[in-house]
Amino acid sequence: MTTFDADGITLEKVREYVWEIPQEGDMRAPARVLASEALLEEIKEDKTLEQITNTTHLPGITNYAICMPDGHQGYGFPVGGVGALDAENGCISPGAVGYDINCGVRMMRTNLTYDELQGREEELVDSLFTNIPSGLGGGGVVEAGVDTVEEILERGVDWALEHGHAVEEDLLHCEDEGMREGADADKVSQKAKDRGKNQIGSLGSGNHFLEVQRVTDVFDGDVGEAYGLEEDQIVVLIHCGSRGLGHQTCNDYLRKIEKQHQGLLNQLPDKELAAAPAGSQLAEDYYAAMNAAINFAWVNRQLIMHRTRQVFERVFGRSWEEMDMHLLYDVAHNIAKKEIHTVGDEERELYVHRKGATRAFPAGHPEVPKAYRDVGQPVIIPGSMGAGSYVLRGGENSMDLTFGSTAHGAGRLMSRTQAKSEYWGGDVQQELEEQDQIYVKAQSGATVAEEAPGVYKDVDEVVRVSDELGIGDKVARTFPVCNIKG
Repeated sequence: MTTFDADGITLEKVREYVWEIPQEGDMRAPARVLASEALLEEIKEDKTLEQITNTTHLPGITNYAICMPDGHQGYGFPVGGVGALDAENGCISPGAVGYDINCGVRMMRTNLTYDELQGREEELVDSLFTNIPSGLGGGGVVEAGVDTVEEILERGVDWALEHGHAVEEDLLHCEDEGMREGADADKVSQKAKDRGKNQIGSLGSGNHFLEVQRVTDVFDGDVGEAYGLEEDQIVVLIHCGSRGLGHQTCNDYLRKIEKQHQGLLNQLPDKELAAAPAGSQLAEDYYAAMNAAINFAWVNRQLIMHRTRQVFERVFGRSWEEMDMHLLYDVAHNIAKKEIHTVGDEERELYVHRKGATRAFPAGHPEVPKAYRDVGQPVIIPGSMGAGSYVLRGGENSMDLTFGSTAHGAGRLMSRTQAKSEYWGGDVQQELEEQDQIYVKAQSGATVAEEAPGVYKDVDEVVRVSDELGIGDKVARTFPVCNIKG
C-alpha cells in the first residue's frame, strides 16, 4: 500500500488522487484528501490534515470528511473541506460553514471581445473602482433601513428584481434561484442587521474582488456553447460574500453554542468546531439565520453586477443588453445545506457543509438550472490575480465521491501576514501590468500584497485533479484583464 507521511499523520492511497486517514480512536469516520502528491506536499505545511481529522469527531459525520485539492488551514474546519452530517442524529457547525456565510462567486458573460477592450483597460478599471464600493467598513450600492435588510434576508434576489436591480434571468441562473427557503430574519441579531444595512452591494476586503477576464481556452466545445462561452470573449467574475452581517451571525451563534451545548463541545478536539445538535432549537435557529445571510450575500453580488452593467454601458456606449451581459451562474462557497444523498442503499437527509468548496452537481440532477441540466451545473473556480480562473461543470463522479462538491479556488500557500512581509503591493501591481497587462486597483497596497500570485497554490494543478477525478470537468479557462479589490 502506498502511504504519505505528514508529521505524524499517515495517509493511505485509496486510488489515484484519493488519500485516506484511517479511522482510529474517537474518530467517527475516516478522512479523505483529494490531491496529487505535489499538492499534498503543500497541504501538509499547515494544520489542514489535523483539522480534517478533527472534523471526523463531529456527531453524524457520514462516509468520511473530505479535503479538496485546494485545502488549507481555516477556523476549526479546513478551507476546502466538505462534511456531510446527519440532519436527524448529527449536528450543524457554524465553524464548518465559516464566518463569511455564502462567500461565493458569480460570472457574467458578455459579447465583447478582448480586442474591443484593449486600450480601455485603465478607463474601465478606474470607473469600476470609483463606482463599486470596496474596502473595510460601510458604503454600498444602496443604503437601507433595517426593514429593507429584513426583506432582503428573507426574499433574496427576488427583492432585487422587484426594485429594478435584476432581471428574471438573473434569478434562474443563480444557485437556489437566489433565495434560500427557511430563512428567518428574526433569527439574525440586530447587531448583524446594523452591520449589513450600509454594506449592500459592496466587495469588502481581503481576497474579495471584481475581475474583468478574457476567455483564453475552451476545452469542451459543446458545454462551452451551452454556457455561452467562446475564446477571446470578455467575462466578469465577482467574488464576495455577506460582509459584516454574515460575520456577526456566525460569531453570535458560536457564542450561543458555547453556552448551551458545552457537553457536545467537550467531546470535540477543537472548540472551533462548536456545533448544535440536530433537532435542537439552536440548530434550527442557526440554520434559519444562515439561510438569511445566504440571501443577503446573493443580493450583495447581484447589486455589484447591476452596477457593473451600468459602468460598462458608460465606458462602451452601449446598453448592457446589446453587450449580452447576462449571468452565467452564481455559486456559494461557504454554506451548509439540507440535501438528500444516497448513503449505502438508502437516501438520507444530511447537513452538507461546504467551506471553501463548491457544489458541483452533474448533468441530470434536478437542482441544476434547466438551462444547464443537460450538461451539468457550472462551477466557477477563481485563480490568483496573475493566474487563470476556470469554469468547470459538475462531474459525473461528484455525487459518489464528494456529496456533489469540488474545489473553490487555488487555495492559499501562505498567511496574509507572511504575504505582506514577502511582497510589496506597489511592486506586485507594477509587475502584473508590465509583464501580463493586468490592471489592478485596490484601496491599499497591503491588500494587493496579501493576494499576490505567489501566495496561492497552482490553480492549474487543483483543476487538473478535479478533472481527473471526475468531480468537476474542465470547460473553459479565463485570464485577468482588470481587477479591483478592497
